[in-house]
Amino acid sequence: MADAPTGRGARGARARTAAIAGAATLAVGGLAACTGGTGGANGAGDGDARSDVGVQMFQWTWDSIAQECTDTLGPAGYGWVLTSPPQEHILGEEWWTSYQPVSYRVESRLGTREQFEAMTAACREAGVDVIADAVINHMTGSDTGGTGWAGSSYEHYDYPGIYTTGDFHHCGLTPSDDIVNYGDAAQVQTCELLNLADLDTSSEKVQDTLRAYLQDLLDLGVAGFRIDAAKHIAPEDLAAILDPFPDDTIVRREVIGASGEPVQPAQYTGTGQVFDFVYARALTAAVRSGDLAGVLDLPTSTGLSSNQAVVFVDNHDTERNGETLSRSYGDQYALATTLLLAAPYGTPVVLSSYAFGITDPNLGPAQDSTGAVLDAACPDEVGPGVAYPDQTWVCQHRWDAVVGMVNWRIAAGDAPAEEITAMDDGVLSFRRGDAWVVLNVTREPVSFGLETALEPGEYCDVVSGLLVDGACAGGTVEVHDDGVASLVVPAQGAVAFHPGQRVSG
Repeated sequence: MADAPTGRGARGARARTAAIAGAATLAVGGLAACTGGTGGANGAGDGDARSDVGVQMFQWTWDSIAQECTDTLGPAGYGWVLTSPPQEHILGEEWWTSYQPVSYRVESRLGTREQFEAMTAACREAGVDVIADAVINHMTGSDTGGTGWAGSSYEHYDYPGIYTTGDFHHCGLTPSDDIVNYGDAAQVQTCELLNLADLDTSSEKVQDTLRAYLQDLLDLGVAGFRIDAAKHIAPEDLAAILDPFPDDTIVRREVIGASGEPVQPAQYTGTGQVFDFVYARALTAAVRSGDLAGVLDLPTSTGLSSNQAVVFVDNHDTERNGETLSRSYGDQYALATTLLLAAPYGTPVVLSSYAFGITDPNLGPAQDSTGAVLDAACPDEVGPGVAYPDQTWVCQHRWDAVVGMVNWRIAAGDAPAEEITAMDDGVLSFRRGDAWVVLNVTREPVSFGLETALEPGEYCDVVSGLLVDGACAGGTVEVHDDGVASLVVPAQGAVAFHPGQRVSG
């Protein structure tokens, strides 16, 4: 949920050489920066190297995530996954039913408590942390009540054995008690978001209840939480709920930044990270305008430092409300994701979701006759040029460009962006350590030579494919004896290479 549940040669180049500080670093309670490593067969890391890149596995079942951690995510070097909310929720086919809690039982249409615990164990064995999406700001938005997925009864302000009406905010600031003015912090943090029963998170009882739920998730093996709708919880209330947890608990908050509003992301960075919506919007604007270099300047304008920010191209809300690029934009989306993973700012997360038509943004994932979500099955062919029928799994985390840039990011480690060349016609190149990337936002392919200090030889273009059995699965880059790399960068595409993906010398 968010604020709404719908929720190219070098001629003519202007060169700038600089060290862009702020590589993805250890956040409070977060993952370590990507470690050095080389790519192995089939696009995997070397077995130990791990990136800081996460995958939001939106509406994937627990069994599916477990299998994907073992088969794909761990071998590819992903560092963490973000699950959908695991608690009991209201009944319904729409995606947002998961964001209306009925109880804190770990029993949902995505799987049972036992399956959830088995998933965290499988992912941990694969070297992948599990972050649970925690809905702790509110309960349901139903005026009439009903029965939840696991059989718990509820009313709008009555959840037997958990909460009664006195445990909720009744702000009295608007006729409906709903948020009307986002310029009023009191409304944002004590009134209801679209009729969702807003918990009085200042209450000791409520804090204890929420803390017990989060502790239960930790006991089940999660490494931490995404705090949904954190903007709607006063910072001091959220701190009181989270402070007792161990220092290594990962906490990442959803705080949607908007200019001029009194509630800002920087207010929530005391004990963890914040999802940087400003960066996501700017990344979209940069790819659309062609000013790619501007992305490397963004960390000075977001109000968040690199170790405080979780960065993304899109998430489950923005792919529906059109605020950012999404998979429907094809090559532009893949290019934006490549830049996201190449830039040193923030802790990146990519979305892995299912297709839906623009006329039905509420469409939920494919379900069986009981409403249980069917296990995810990635198509044989995935990528920006694939047509995805509704409810088909898009599996962005398996796209060649994404897997390749995870590998590249591991090779880049915590090195800053240097030798930045921003060309007037929409091409950006830079390196991080010995890892190079060139991005082309134009609609024509570009050929030129790039001066590097790399050993001569043939290197895999990791954007199009990694080393498999000693050969490049995709395109190649030739580095000559003088260190100049010969490149052909596709239209609205990228080329990236590093020594760990060198084929020959």
